[in-house]
Amino acid sequence: MAAITTAPQAGPAAGLGVGRAGLADRTGPLRRIIAGGTPAVIRALMVLLLVLSLAWGGFGAWAVAVHSDAANSLAHADEPSSLDAQRLYLAIADADVTITTSFLQQSQPVAPHAAPLSTLTAREQVKADIATAAAALAAIQGSATSPQFTSAVATVTNGLAVYQGDVNIAVSQYQQGITPTGDSEMEVASEEAHLVLLPAASQLYQMESAAVMASSSQATSLPTLIVAIVVALAALFALLRAQRWLRRRTNRVFNAGLLVAIAALVISGGWLAASFAVARVDLSAATGQGATPAGELAQASIDVQQIRGDSILNVIARSGSSTLSGNSARLVTAVGTGSGGGLLAQASAAGNGQVSSALSPAIAAAPAWYAVNDKGYRYANAFEYAQEQASVLHDASTGFTTVKTSIGNAIEAAQQTFTSKANAGAGAFGPLEAVVIVASLLMAAASAWGLSRRLAEYR
Repeated sequence: MAAITTAPQAGPAAGLGVGRAGLADRTGPLRRIIAGGTPAVIRALMVLLLVLSLAWGGFGAWAVAVHSDAANSLAHADEPSSLDAQRLYLAIADADVTITTSFLQQSQPVAPHAAPLSTLTAREQVKADIATAAAALAAIQGSATSPQFTSAVATVTNGLAVYQGDVNIAVSQYQQGITPTGDSEMEVASEEAHLVLLPAASQLYQMESAAVMASSSQATSLPTLIVAIVVALAALFALLRAQRWLRRRTNRVFNAGLLVAIAALVISGGWLAASFAVARVDLSAATGQGATPAGELAQASIDVQQIRGDSILNVIARSGSSTLSGNSARLVTAVGTGSGGGLLAQASAAGNGQVSSALSPAIAAAPAWYAVNDKGYRYANAFEYAQEQASVLHDASTGFTTVKTSIGNAIEAAQQTFTSKANAGAGAFGPLEAVVIVASLLMAAASAWGLSRRLAEYR
């Protein structure tokens, strides 16, 4: 065993830069340790490195767990629930538009000896829409427990049954040829959809979207990462200082245990930093190019359905009220035309080429559709009901279908981007939590072993 070289005339405190004057006051913890000689200092270093090693394991694993859980919740729970809430709303809106349009068309005069238009296809579509809405509601009803969420779920649950009952009554009236009564009952059903079901479904969608944004923010936040990095840097500083001090106090150039601990810390800390960087890039892309434009387009799709529903409801009601036309104008401004603001412009500017490409037909068709839709309200204000029905049921139908389909395709493209990027971001952490814990334990064991060997030389 090699001899230990010391500086007897300076005492054990020399290596730490404390003079004899400092040894006179032994009331401070550090001075008492130094006064105990090199063995006491080594023991203190061992305790310090054990604490820092375990602190790194605790804080590092905690930071990984917080971000990994948020990323997994974002990818596999919150965004799917938001999608189900969106499907719930759109299924209800589509059911209302489908059935009201069908019966309005059936109520139009037909040529002598010509068969009236069949509503079978529309009724089957409504049945499928109601089933889709019920399935989507079942999928999200356990995703939150707030009173507002529970109340909205109950409203939709009860409202679907009421709406379907009203539609069935209207169907029966139409089939019996009692058109005015059928129109009145269909107006009741449509009002149930617009005043009860759709607002509650929209509330559910807004709450699910808020959960998506919260998980995204947590998964990409920096405070927990900063805490872990600070602990890692403190541990690295202590390990390097301990290695330097031992080199000065002994003739050993390196301490094998401390080198192992330093290597374990650098590897696990570097892994953590790289994983966070990759995850942050992927999750930011998932939000910025996926969830955000998908949310904007979902709201645009909801508004488009509302614009169409309002125009049809205005035909049914024949009330001359300006409420529906005013609401439609407000929604037109919110959706926009793809330039000069609005939801279509915001989604198109998100930087997702697939979304922009899918959205181009809607942007091209929207201005003409808005103009035709507005013409229907002008016919209504002039009490030209036949022209209003023709404009709403035929002239505006093509534009609405184009805009609706295009937005739906763009939503699908945004969701594909989200799924791909969110899964990549959630997977970036991999086994990192276990790696940090194992590395911290290895650091503690290696530090204790390396310092114990030096301590044994003084016994």
